[in-house]
Amino acid sequence: MSTSTKRCYYETLEVERDADDSVLKSSFRKLAMKFHPDRNPGDDTSEVKFKEINEAYEVLKDKDKRAAYDRYGHAAFEQGGGGAGFGAGFASSFSDIFEDLFGMAGQRGGRGGRERGADLRYNMEITLEEAFGGKTAQIEIPVSVTCEACSGIGAKAGTKPKTCSTCGGAGRVRQSQGFFTLERTCPGCQGRGQMIEDACPSCSGQGRVTRERNLSVNIPPGVEDGTRIRLAGEGEAGVRGGPPGDLYIFLSLAQHQFFQRDGADLHCRVPISMVTAALGGEFEVPTIEKGKTKVKVPAGTQSSRRFRIASKGMPVLRSRQMGDMYVQVVVETPQNLTKKQQELLAEFEKLSSGNTQPESEGFFTKVKDFFGNRAS
Repeated sequence: MSTSTKRCYYETLEVERDADDSVLKSSFRKLAMKFHPDRNPGDDTSEVKFKEINEAYEVLKDKDKRAAYDRYGHAAFEQGGGGAGFGAGFASSFSDIFEDLFGMAGQRGGRGGRERGADLRYNMEITLEEAFGGKTAQIEIPVSVTCEACSGIGAKAGTKPKTCSTCGGAGRVRQSQGFFTLERTCPGCQGRGQMIEDACPSCSGQGRVTRERNLSVNIPPGVEDGTRIRLAGEGEAGVRGGPPGDLYIFLSLAQHQFFQRDGADLHCRVPISMVTAALGGEFEVPTIEKGKTKVKVPAGTQSSRRFRIASKGMPVLRSRQMGDMYVQVVVETPQNLTKKQQELLAEFEKLSSGNTQPESEGFFTKVKDFFGNRAS
């Protein structure tokens, strides 16, 4: 393509001339993903555009080359003028971008077919009492374990895996794509580097079989809802002798009939009679450690008042500290009164004054003043 017919590098990357490095890189990533030949097989136009995008970015990302281009245009890189070729630095410049676009990072399989087993998740529900005191739970889970018949290699007894003829045991193959080379996971052995001709009949060449496994799980005191416990090496067995994965126990707490938990603190609501609230008294409440404690109610206690009982809450995980217990009293209005009870309450109401009910007396005084001011 001659100088006169080449598109402006800034137009090619769809950026302004004052675009900074981050804008250039972001636009390049987007366009490279859109026009990459692997995403547009058989489309010659996409391959041409992809080359133009790479050429433009190779120049504009370099401070000196960009300055020369801004001054002389495409002529700065023709006939020995420091052209925008794609030499050894090209691969390193774009390695991170290729990984982002095509997921090439982290795909290399282990040599000899050894792959780490998958991690497993197990959901377990426990009671609040069990979270308070801790417990050792027995669980049974189906997991993949190393096949005993082939010792995990996947090949039939008396045979061995052979080196993959496609990749020569490397697990990766290289493919030329225009002016650069891509390295991909070998399609023949899926990155293992080995092929099994005579598969083990017990595991069908996987090197592992499914078994029920009984495990003991130690649940420490103070665990909360959503706590995750990791059992290293108790996940699925690795492929063909690879290391096993891990098992993660996710805990959830069952709803308690009496307590609500807030971190290390416990809360409960207790209904009390109107007489107890007015005259004072005491009552007993259960505690999480299967005991009980007394709560003293002073005379004139109002509904929703909370009483704190120190160190009667939940233990703090991996600590000697304890949370508190909060008891909220709710004054219960009498219902289904007999005629005698109604007469006694009516008599009590007649004898009441602002001293016995200061809050309601003060409120209605304000209401009376409010309406009086409006009328005036």
